[in-house]
Amino acid sequence: MLNRRGLIAGTAGLALAGPALIRPVFAQGSGPIRIACAGPMTGSNAAAGEQMKIGAQQVVADMNAKGGVLGRQLALEIADDACDPRQAVSVANQLAGRKVAMVAGHYCSGSSIPASKVYAEEGVLQISPASTNPKFTDDGSWNTFRVCGRDDQQGQIAGAYIAKTYRGKKVAILHDNQAYGKGLADETKKALNAAGVQETLFAAYTPGERDYNALVSRLKGAGIEVIYVGGYYTEAGLILRQAKEQGMNVTLIGGDALVTKDFWQITGAAGEGALMTFSSDPRQRSTAAAVVQTFKAKNIDPEGYVLYTYAAVQIWAAAATKINSVDPKKVAEAMKASGPWQTVLGDIAFDRKGDVTVPDYVFYVWKNGDYVQM
Repeated sequence: MLNRRGLIAGTAGLALAGPALIRPVFAQGSGPIRIACAGPMTGSNAAAGEQMKIGAQQVVADMNAKGGVLGRQLALEIADDACDPRQAVSVANQLAGRKVAMVAGHYCSGSSIPASKVYAEEGVLQISPASTNPKFTDDGSWNTFRVCGRDDQQGQIAGAYIAKTYRGKKVAILHDNQAYGKGLADETKKALNAAGVQETLFAAYTPGERDYNALVSRLKGAGIEVIYVGGYYTEAGLILRQAKEQGMNVTLIGGDALVTKDFWQITGAAGEGALMTFSSDPRQRSTAAAVVQTFKAKNIDPEGYVLYTYAAVQIWAAAATKINSVDPKKVAEAMKASGPWQTVLGDIAFDRKGDVTVPDYVFYVWKNGDYVQM
């Protein structure tokens, strides 16, 4: 149901309804333009989905307050894929049937990649705020974009740092066997090995469990001093906490999926000193100052992927305005041909694959319940 600003706050049953296989038609008109935010609104990665939803809702509200896009209000669909690939495909079919012009999503690479195939066939533009697996754009189509970096860039930074900082230490690289986690672990291993350091252990764990003590005992028995986790914040937090409970003096390092304060809620004091890679703090950029103040006035910390989702919609709207059309293929071509696009993240331009031309990864350390850039 639309509110006064044309904002659909969410459709809780969207991910469970049967798919509507109606090919979208994007004629110019006077009615609302449907766009969507798709991600894990439930499940172990729901904190990331909430970040995306908050960003999408705010950018739609801000744009509608200024007249919308091409004189038309925006109507936002919120779709839950629970970071499940099969559910993501179902969601993609449903959103295509609802004639959305673009999707800001998904979060997990394992969802974005299969969903992108549906969107490409059904004529829907996809801009992921968070999916970093290289295959998303390497094997993508006309419609795949991301406003974040890639795992081969992030892994290079992590592997080189571990090799330099922890040379001579026993390192374990763990992953969850999913597109994001395994991809990031592989790239970190590649960079670490290229720097002349061999990990002591490279192993998978099963995501979604609560007890990782058997894995931790294996790490402890091997004398592991540094744990790199290619995976999401819930499992990384549990592994670290249980390692500390077993008396291990270990440093945990992870990727951008740890960029939520829910990580600390899981680890407690055990999270002190944990490290992660993410872009330089978008909340501190001058281009985001006004929007950050809007969030703070609502007592919301726009951490993680809030501003990335905001930026994804900004770029789509700017490109549509530039060409005076919301036709997804025309907008996609304009996004690549023109730019850079002004966003809350700063100026963003895309290469022909749909990757950002200037990735930006740095290290953060967890201190006293918060993460700060090193």
